[in-house]
Amino acid sequence: MEIISNNLEKDKKDMRKVWEKIGDYFRANSIWMMWYCTGCGAIEMPPTMTSRFDMEQLGMGPMATPRQADVLLITGYLSAKTLRRVIYSYEQMQDPKYVIGFGSCTINGGIYYDSYATMKQLDHYLPVDLYIAGCMPRPEAVMNGFDTLISMIKKGEAKGWKHYQENYDWYHENQLHSLGEVYVKDEFHE
Repeated sequence: MEIISNNLEKDKKDMRKVWEKIGDYFRANSIWMMWYCTGCGAIEMPPTMTSRFDMEQLGMGPMATPRQADVLLITGYLSAKTLRRVIYSYEQMQDPKYVIGFGSCTINGGIYYDSYATMKQLDHYLPVDLYIAGCMPRPEAVMNGFDTLISMIKKGEAKGWKHYQENYDWYHENQLHSLGEVYVKDEFHE
């Protein structure tokens, strides 16, 4: 009887892997993005969407709200005030969700590296699945980054959202250390 139950558990795990692969395939071919435009990297998004580069050929399109988006694009530097809102938006997104950081600003603060108000190392606050190099990255680099993300999703390698869930205490501790309080308090979020 024990052998049968072990085989059933193994079959369930294999089926789950098969369904995850199917889900990853369809997720990779229909990506909805939400931009958080905080810097000059945002200026490269319109050319990436127009006919010359046409990101819709990859199955990607813009979304207005975090609850409908799969990918959060951080296109520049973040201050403490904007980081709080980025975290708020990220936590509203449905799983699985992915984060792409544009340029050096999301890695080390970019040209504002010595500012007390600029957040360095975005991956200490949110799990970044992919960084796109450049200051600011050209549309070709953006398209290449999107293609890389799509292949990561298909292979099941884009697991930042799982890492965030598993290490939530670490991320939350970093968020509290830098921001004091993570929740947004203004006239819209009271």
